Amino acid sequence: MIKFPGRRIVTGHDANGHAMVKIDEIASNVTELRTGLRQTVIWTSDKSPANNNGDEDMGARAVGTAQKGGSVFRIIEYGVGVAPRVHRTDSLDYILILSGEIYMQIDDTETLLKAGDVLVQRGNVHNWINRGPEKCILAAILLDAEPVTVNGKPLPSHG
Repeated sequence: MIKFPGRRIVTGHDANGHAMVKIDEIASNVTELRTGLRQTVIWTSDKSPANNNGDEDMGARAVGTAQKGGSVFRIIEYGVGVAPRVHRTDSLDYILILSGEIYMQIDDTETLLKAGDVLVQRGNVHNWINRGPEKCILAAILLDAEPVTVNGKPLPSHG
C-alpha cells in the first residue's frame, strides 16, 4: 500500500565529489490545499537544464502549480469528494496513479484513471474528481511549456 506522505531520498555529492544521500526522510512539507486535498513537493527546478550543484533543498521552496522555466515533482492525495478546481497550466504534466482511482475531467469528457495508469496532460483545462471508495494518490511531474495556441490565439493558464 502506498503511504502519504512517503519517504523522500535525495542524492548529491560531498566535498570530494563522491555521491552520497543528502536527504532521507518522510516528506515533511505537506500542505492541505483545500479540504480533502494534500500535497507534498518532492523537488523543483527553476530552469532547464536543471542545476544539480549546491545543497539547497529544492523541495522546500514555495512554488505555484507549475514552475516557469523549470519543473515541479509532487505527490498529491485526493480525498473522496474533494472540491473541484477547474484549471489550466502552461506545463507538460506526466502523471502516474499510485493508488485508488480518480476521474480526469476535460471539457465534456471524463476518463477514469486507476492505480498504475499514466497520463500525459498537455495544457488542457481539467479537473480531478474522486468518486471512489478511497483516497487517490498520484505522482505528478510538471515541466514548463509554451501556452497552447489555437488559431493563433494562446489559451491562458488559470485556476
